[in-house]
Amino acid sequence: MSKSRKPQILDARVVAQSRLFTVEQLDLRFANGAQRQYERMRGGNRGAVMVVPMLDEHTMLLVREYAAGTHSYELGFPKGLIDPGEAMLVAANRELQEEIGYAARDLTHLMQVSLAPGYFASKMEILLARDLYPSQLIGDEPEPLELVPWSIHEADKLLAQEDFSESRSISALFLALKQLKLTR
Repeated sequence: MSKSRKPQILDARVVAQSRLFTVEQLDLRFANGAQRQYERMRGGNRGAVMVVPMLDEHTMLLVREYAAGTHSYELGFPKGLIDPGEAMLVAANRELQEEIGYAARDLTHLMQVSLAPGYFASKMEILLARDLYPSQLIGDEPEPLELVPWSIHEADKLLAQEDFSESRSISALFLALKQLKLTR
């Protein structure tokens, strides 16, 4: 059976909606005739960015901010939604300025990743930022974020941090290490 033939959507309807999320129920028929119901969170198709900012060739900049999902403060890389009509690189530089007070002259796209594609249509662009310079924009965070410099040569210690657990940040770290040719 070819996996390139997608199931047929027989019906799609919204079963729940909040300010942030729309839950859609899909009635599907697969190529072999099997029918199933799936639920998925429908995204706004805006996309998002996560940026690994390099202050210098050895120092990454991370932020510690409140995460409502875990009701804790989490350590990770600057991130945010791409505004309507905004280019990915512009969004990445805006998020850097809002969250860490720097902009980048050099942004390298590393990879597009998905988050729980079995039920969520979210995509995030991961970028590496170099040649930083001070530049501040007002963000939408309810409180100032804690800026945490970290040596890229101490990635193992970062991975051991209890509050560095978000899978997208971990992916971004490994992609940055690969790009900078620092993997073992």
